[in-house]
Amino acid sequence: MLGPQCCENPPVLNPLSGSGHVEKLGGLDAYLSGSPDSEKCVLLVSDIYGYEAPNLRALADKVAASGFYVVVPDYFYGDPYDPSHEERPVHVWMKDHGPDKGFEDTKPVLEAIKNKGITAIGAAGMCWGGKVVVELSKHELIQAAVLNHPTYVTVDDIKGVKVPIAILGAEDDFLTPPALVKQFEEILASKPEVSSYVKIFLNVSHGWTTRYDIKDPEAVKAAEEAHKEMLDWFVTYVK
Repeated sequence: MLGPQCCENPPVLNPLSGSGHVEKLGGLDAYLSGSPDSEKCVLLVSDIYGYEAPNLRALADKVAASGFYVVVPDYFYGDPYDPSHEERPVHVWMKDHGPDKGFEDTKPVLEAIKNKGITAIGAAGMCWGGKVVVELSKHELIQAAVLNHPTYVTVDDIKGVKVPIAILGAEDDFLTPPALVKQFEEILASKPEVSSYVKIFLNVSHGWTTRYDIKDPEAVKAAEEAHKEMLDWFVTYVK
C-alpha cells in the first residue's frame, strides 16, 4: 500500500527539462538521452510523478554522459499522480496505473530498444518503478537491475530475481523499511548465482534519489552518492 511518504516532495513537472528529447518508443512517449549508437541502454522507471520530473531527467542525462542510451518512458500516458486533485487520492489513481501494467507496457519498449541495435539493457526503478524493475529482473528481460527506495517489492519478489541487482534503501522509509531491506539482503546472500549489492543510506528518506531539493547541499550530496552507486552497478553489469 502506498503511504504518505510516496507522495512527499512532489516535483514541479517540466516537459522541457533535460538535454534529451521526447519521442514514441514501443508505444509510449519516452524521454531519450545519450547516443542511440550506443550498444548499452539504461531504462529509468519513474515514481508516481512520472517522466517530466526535472531531477529524474537530470539523472538520465548523467547516466547518458557515461556512454549509455537512456530511456525514461511515460508509463502514465500523460496522467501522472497530481496531489492537487483531492478527489483522486493516490490509491484511486493507482487503480489506473498499477505497476503490473507498467511491467506489461515495458515489454514493447524493450523490443523497440533492441531494434536500435542495443544488446545490453539495465533498468533502475524509483518507488513505484521499483516493482516494475523487480518484475523485469524475475523474467530476465534485462541484464541488471537497481531498486532505489522501492515500493510494493516483497520477499517473494526478491527470491525470484535472476539478474544482478542492487537495492538502495533509505533509513527513513515506512514503505520499504530497513528491516525489510535487510531481509532482501539475506535472501540475496543465499543466492550466490545472482550478484547483488544492498545498502541502506543513513539520514535520508524514501524518495531521496530523485525528489530532493536542488538548493539543499546535503540532499544533493546524498542523492549523488546513490547515483554513483547505481551508475557503477550498470557500468559493471550492462555490457
